[in-house]
Amino acid sequence: MTDLHTHAEDIVAQFSDHLDLDVDEVEERLDNLVNEYRVPVDEARRSVVNSYLDEADLDRDALGGGGGNASVGLAEIDQDEQWLDVTAEVVELWEARSDSVAQVGLLGDETGTTKFVAFETSDLPALEEGTVYRLENLVTDEYQGNFSVKLNRTTTITEVDEEIEVGDDAETVEGALVDIQSGSGLIKRCPEDDCTRVLQNGRCSEHGDVEGEFDLRIKGVLDDGEAVHEVIFDREATESLTGTTLEEAKDMAMDALDTTVVAEEMRADTLGRYYRVSGPQFGRYVLVDDFERLSDPIDAEAALIEARSI
Repeated sequence: MTDLHTHAEDIVAQFSDHLDLDVDEVEERLDNLVNEYRVPVDEARRSVVNSYLDEADLDRDALGGGGGNASVGLAEIDQDEQWLDVTAEVVELWEARSDSVAQVGLLGDETGTTKFVAFETSDLPALEEGTVYRLENLVTDEYQGNFSVKLNRTTTITEVDEEIEVGDDAETVEGALVDIQSGSGLIKRCPEDDCTRVLQNGRCSEHGDVEGEFDLRIKGVLDDGEAVHEVIFDREATESLTGTTLEEAKDMAMDALDTTVVAEEMRADTLGRYYRVSGPQFGRYVLVDDFERLSDPIDAEAALIEARSI
C-alpha cells in the first residue's frame, strides 16, 4: 500500500494547480484497479491520470510533474518516480523487445547516458538518433538498482539546434568469449522507417511480412573467471572482429543456401579468445563500441560449461 500511496501523492502534486484532489481518494482508485481488477500499477496510474485530465479539461502537454520538475544529469539519477526536464541527445536506438514499446535506446547529456523507453500508448513522435531534444515531463524508473527514464503521454518533445558533448560512462569488461548466442551472424531487420526489429521467419512483429534488410551482429558471452558478461557487437564491430563483411556473409549464405553458416564460421574464428570490450550498458548487455583482442584461444567448450555453472 505504501507504493500506491506514493503514486497517489505524485498524482495529487501533478494536478495541484488544476484540481483539489484528496490523496486517500486517489489511492483508493488505484487500489481498486490494482487489487480488485489486477491492473498493473503503471497502467492503473495512467488510467487514473487520464481520468483527471478529462475532468480538468486539460491537454496532456499541460500537465507537469507538480511543483516544478527536477533538473538532474542523466547519469546522476538516483530516485524512482521523479519528474524531470532534460536536454539530451539520442545516442543510440535499439530493437524493442515488446510490441508495447515504441522506442528504446540511450539518451546522453554532459553527465553521461541513461536508457529511455517510449510506449506505444503514449502516442509520441519518434526520436531520431543523433538529434538533440528538449524533453519535458519525463519520469524516472528503477529496476534492480538500474535507473532509466520513461517518456509518457504528458512528455513534450522539442528538437533543439545545439550540440551536446555526451559524458563518458562506458562499461569495460574483459574475458574469454565462451559463447555466441542465437540471433547472431547474418540477420534480417525490418526495412520500415524507425523500425529495426529483427525478423523472425520473414515477419516483423510490428509490420508483418516484409522483405527485410540484411545486417550482421554477434550476441556473445565473455567469461572473466568470476562472472559472465553478455555483449552485443553491431555490424561495424562484427565486421572488425571477424574480418567478414556484410557482403561476404551474404555470399557465404547464398553459396550454402543457409544463413546459419555465417554464425558457425564466426564461432570458429572467435570462440575461446580473450577480449576487452567497452560500451554503454543496456539491460544485461554491453553494447560494444570498442574492443581489443588480448590473447590466443582457450578451450571454449570447457569455459562455457564453467561459465554456465556460475
